[in-house]
Amino acid sequence: MTSIKAFAPATVANVCCGFDILGFAVDHPGDEVRITLRKDELIQLVSITGDGGKLPREAMKNTASVAVASFLRSLGLNQGVDIELNKNLPLGSGMGSSAASGVAALVAINELMGNPLTREQLVPHAMEAERVACGSAHADNVAPSLLGGFVLVRDYSPLDVIRIDATEKMYCTLVHPHLELKTEDSRKVLRQSISLKDTITQSGNIAGLMIGLMKPDYALIGRSLKDVIAEPIRAAFIPGFDKMRTVALESGALGFGISGSGPTVFALSESRPIATRAGEAIQQEFERRELIADVYVSKINQRGAYITERT
Repeated sequence: MTSIKAFAPATVANVCCGFDILGFAVDHPGDEVRITLRKDELIQLVSITGDGGKLPREAMKNTASVAVASFLRSLGLNQGVDIELNKNLPLGSGMGSSAASGVAALVAINELMGNPLTREQLVPHAMEAERVACGSAHADNVAPSLLGGFVLVRDYSPLDVIRIDATEKMYCTLVHPHLELKTEDSRKVLRQSISLKDTITQSGNIAGLMIGLMKPDYALIGRSLKDVIAEPIRAAFIPGFDKMRTVALESGALGFGISGSGPTVFALSESRPIATRAGEAIQQEFERRELIADVYVSKINQRGAYITERT
């Protein structure tokens, strides 16, 4: 093989109470990356489509090429590659756009090199790409995009990533308004310290969500999908957020929150009909505020990124 194409799915990070430590992948949408081996040592980003010309073309500024360079460097490989990136995820959407590009590139180059690293071992290289994109090497998007399922990032020193098999009955609704919100901007508004009371509340919700997922206990999942740290501040960036929560829950969703740093919002439900109904209700609230919004409904992705083509 000299060329590999890979797909990496969108992700929901934070999942309400799990700021910077929880995330899960969805089936669609996602980014695609093709990597072709060169006969020299040059790492080259040869094309990007779907970004409207907004992403950097320099190899060391784009998450796809940064991830590949980190991977090759760690293995002492002087292999050159051509990288083609197809952006299906909108920029600044809160759906793990930068993560998906880096993850797809890593899965492709790892396959081309004979899979010397496990999916878990690829996570640090994807994190380096995130550092370039938003200034923080966090794993709550890249880990679920690589591994699938729900992922808990228990610690960063050393990195300890734990995958949780989510029930097959769970559905996610993503509603993306046509707004762009940069992760670094949404992080700047957050408090640098929180009260003991909020810490206890948030810890209880994280524990409840983990137990609810593993049992599964849908009522417990719903009670636990609450954030007292980031969401109360970030909700101000999303017009009609509180009303959207109300209509999502009235539609039967288990819970509702901000996907990553926003402006995309998400809901978790026990069935596709409920997830679809919640999506339509949320979309209507955006439309009432004269905002176009796209709706995606899928199960929780269990396999993460995958190879789509080998040549």
